[in-house]
Amino acid sequence: MPLEMNREVFITCAVTGSGSTQDRSPHVPRSPKQIADSAIDAAKAGAAVVHCHVRDPETGTPARDLALYREVTDRIRDAEVDVVLNLTAGMGGDIVFGSSEAPFPTAEGTDMIGATERVTHVAECLPEICTLDCGTMNFAEADYVMTNTPGMLVAMGTMMTELGVKPEIEAFDTGHLWYAKQLVKEGVLDSPALVQLCMGVPWGAPDDLNTFMAMVNNVPHDWTFSAFGLGRSQMPYVAASVLAGGNVRVGLEDNLMLDKGVLATNAQLVERAAGIIENLGARVIGPEEVRTKLGLTKRAPSA
Repeated sequence: MPLEMNREVFITCAVTGSGSTQDRSPHVPRSPKQIADSAIDAAKAGAAVVHCHVRDPETGTPARDLALYREVTDRIRDAEVDVVLNLTAGMGGDIVFGSSEAPFPTAEGTDMIGATERVTHVAECLPEICTLDCGTMNFAEADYVMTNTPGMLVAMGTMMTELGVKPEIEAFDTGHLWYAKQLVKEGVLDSPALVQLCMGVPWGAPDDLNTFMAMVNNVPHDWTFSAFGLGRSQMPYVAASVLAGGNVRVGLEDNLMLDKGVLATNAQLVERAAGIIENLGARVIGPEEVRTKLGLTKRAPSA
């Protein structure tokens, strides 16, 4: 499709993620209060959307505890600042194999559950957006495979659509976009869809511009897309995505550094991204404009 710069840009802040970053920076939030507070600070800095995982409050390791999701959701919804809530649904699809000669039984770290359980917190908390990782992929950590079979994606996508929660398609490679378009064609996902282009995650799409443009050119013209790069590529991909017609994602899930040797907060990363967007001549839009653009329904705080 022809390139046209996006002049109405929303920022997503990926607040904490599920990587082993909790001991690499004191700014990576662990407890529900810390995660919610960091998300609220990011919203105050200009993020229209906050993308949240949860962690064990004591160890900081990734978690799937429904009570943790409920607390994070309630704290964000009870805050004075408005923001669109995006919860991960990527947990529970991890297989860590044994040795190359004896892959079974699977090794410690395997966390593979059914589709309904993977979406339980989404059904409970009803965020405006939740993620849908649209493919299976090798990750760089040991023999770890992120597993999302076609049957699993149909089941999860159907549940999300029926719940009225908009899936954010996570595309780690061009084949993931190919299958996402099939899910829309089959009516599993509504159109126009929302997609996040995930660049530089080993071993998915590398974060070079040729690959990025191949990804962009595979996004249907009426879909909304956003993109991110990891580490030092985070801010360059803010500019690249805006220039290619997309929106942006920053945050501690993808990058811990503000400058060389300087650890970042989520709010600082959002502020840096907003400056880049505005210096390109675009405008950072807020949560209400995002809801209108994507057809989202804001949920009230729980009683």
